Amino acid sequence: MSSEALTSTDYIRHHLQNLTCGLQGGHFHCAHSADEAKAMGFWALNIDTLGVSLVLGLVFLFFFRQVAKSAAQGVPSGAQNFVEWIIEFIDNSVRGSFTGRSALVAPLALTIFVWIFLMNLMDLIPVDYIPFVAEQLGASHFKVVPSTDPNATIGMAIGVFFLVIFYSIKIKGLGGFVGELTLQPFGKFGLPVNLFLEGVNLIAKPISLALRLFGNMYAGEMIFILIALLPFYVQWTLSLPWAIFHILIVTLQAFIFMTLTIVYLDMAHQEHH
Repeated sequence: MSSEALTSTDYIRHHLQNLTCGLQGGHFHCAHSADEAKAMGFWALNIDTLGVSLVLGLVFLFFFRQVAKSAAQGVPSGAQNFVEWIIEFIDNSVRGSFTGRSALVAPLALTIFVWIFLMNLMDLIPVDYIPFVAEQLGASHFKVVPSTDPNATIGMAIGVFFLVIFYSIKIKGLGGFVGELTLQPFGKFGLPVNLFLEGVNLIAKPISLALRLFGNMYAGEMIFILIALLPFYVQWTLSLPWAIFHILIVTLQAFIFMTLTIVYLDMAHQEHH
């Protein structure tokens, strides 16, 4: 796919559309336009988001498992040093933000940070490379950055939300959880207001997690696409500095998602917040 073969508007639309497949008219096929994707309804699947996320998750698990199997007590390898540094960093983050006791929080934080970092890192691949390869293989569209798909970020945020609900009920009991939603901060006489305020606060957690990650990565992807529309000799002048700066964004967004997850789970383990 070349930017010269399309108008600027078509080029941007092409790069922002997922490879969406689903049932339509009794047949399973992939959409060739945004209107076709929309017509497939709720159960349409963004194959590129699911595929890239799955591959990156397997890469993460395989790499860490191989390093763990080959870990030595003597002089550690560079890979072992790298993995130990990440684990120590995550452990310090959990100790600084989580005051309860749980065997889940640290592994969850590690998974979230590394997985989201890898998904965000895909944004540094030049915007035309993967769509061109996909087009040669017969796919009309392909987005390689899963975190620019709100379906992915909202899905991860909903997973965290369910964990918050689960631990809130487990630690405080169903009555304690319901009482926290209905009796704070104004007591039983302010029940409607309490329920509204606490309900909004509860729902805002997954929404803020999902939209913050999606918005920042989507904006970064859009800037790369706009740079790709410029003349070739200008692209390298702008894309390299932006890519270097974007490495900070890629890492920061993974860290923020992880940190907020730890904080929300810590709040779920407390009697009052």
